[in-house]
Amino acid sequence: MTAAFMDLVDVTIVNIAIPSIQKDAGASFSQIQWITAGYALAFAAGLITGGRLGDIHGRKRLFLVGIGGFTLASALCGFAANPEMLVASRILQGGMAAMMVPQVLSIVHATFPAHERGKVFGLFGAVVGLGAVSGPLLGALLTEWNLFGLQWRPIFLINLPVGVAAFWLGSRFITESKAPRALKLDLVGVGLVTLGLLMLLYPLTRGRELGWPLWGYGSMAGALVVFAALVAYERRKAARDGSPLVELSLFRVKSFAAGIAVQTVFGVALGVFFLVWTLYMQIGLGWSPLRAGLTGVPFSIAVSTAAGMSVQKLVPRFGRKVLQAGALTMAAGVLLYIWESERYGLHIASWQMALPLVVMGVGMGLIVAPLTDAVLSEVPREHAGSASGLINTVQQMGNALGLGLVSVVFFGVIGDRLTPAQVGPAFVDAFQHALVWVAAVMGVIFVLMSALPKRPAQHTEGADGAGDAGEQAAEASRPADERERAMAV
Repeated sequence: MTAAFMDLVDVTIVNIAIPSIQKDAGASFSQIQWITAGYALAFAAGLITGGRLGDIHGRKRLFLVGIGGFTLASALCGFAANPEMLVASRILQGGMAAMMVPQVLSIVHATFPAHERGKVFGLFGAVVGLGAVSGPLLGALLTEWNLFGLQWRPIFLINLPVGVAAFWLGSRFITESKAPRALKLDLVGVGLVTLGLLMLLYPLTRGRELGWPLWGYGSMAGALVVFAALVAYERRKAARDGSPLVELSLFRVKSFAAGIAVQTVFGVALGVFFLVWTLYMQIGLGWSPLRAGLTGVPFSIAVSTAAGMSVQKLVPRFGRKVLQAGALTMAAGVLLYIWESERYGLHIASWQMALPLVVMGVGMGLIVAPLTDAVLSEVPREHAGSASGLINTVQQMGNALGLGLVSVVFFGVIGDRLTPAQVGPAFVDAFQHALVWVAAVMGVIFVLMSALPKRPAQHTEGADGAGDAGEQAAEASRPADERERAMAV
């Protein structure tokens, strides 16, 4: 949970401090883009590989390697002598996060019996909620305090004591687990998935700043060809030696396939909302980073509270309806936010935003924790790392797609040349326009959720006292030769 929190905070904490980094380090606009985009690209491109390496070499081992490397990269970021060193350290930090983050869900999946996982995923949802809003708030506080005259550097250095503590606790208390049969790393698969993700995400990440060049569209179209080649190769690899990078048999598990689709679209909604929300408050309304960060506290509390309740109390009783209610609740909160923004305009206060943010937070909390549980509930344990890497990867892809859409649904509404007096009203109008799209995406998520299982998988006691009917069903859906190999082991 500490590792998941560190990653979520690190994704958001940097945005608030960018003006300070640009002023103090003398970074160019291109370098500033790479400080954020470099982390995201390295993280997304390495997630599936990181998950599979955990299956092969041990999830605890990869977790400790990832968290140790992440802490070291944070130190390099904090002590960066120039912008070039900061960009390189951020790329290393993203790569180490890709080793660390997939192990979080796969260790939970492999360590806890099915009937206990709900409580753990409830805690995971609470951590997601706290991390999403704590990053901007911590970034604002650390930048404004200017501790020891270090300017922006404490936003990275704060990871050092947390990382050292997490490494020590992880080495003592995490139980090692790996795939029950020997797997080999699929290097061709690694190459194809990394190439495909970079071809898709790089143009989306940099497209708006570069003016959406023609090669960007060509790269995104080429990514689809690379992914098609990856699927064909992985099928042959699975038939030949049963050790592919992406376990395509997972997509025959209905709950996994449906959950992956929901995760992707949900990532799009979050990618759009969090960026336009920050721009709306800081540029449109002219608020300080600290005021903007504090405004998000009710949202964070609502997500954390609802996440814990949804998994432990609501989902066992009402099943899939809880997630669908979350999508509708979040959409209602978005529509309420649009109404309040239109009513109060530039004079809206933080306390007036509290109600729509709490409604949205409750909706998000009802989704994030049980969705992860629903996606992984019927996944065979030997593929936990691969599945966890896929979940995180599609969420990152969804976020990148959302960030790409911001240029259309937000900046596309704002004129090119605005006088200072026009900036505020233009950003308020663009914010309302973007939120209409977010509400529409939540409607799509509501429809997609109808393909999720109506109820959580029933838990039956097996030989180890922690059997899982969902896993047995998934096992039955696997090819006969694969089942025979697993039984032989």
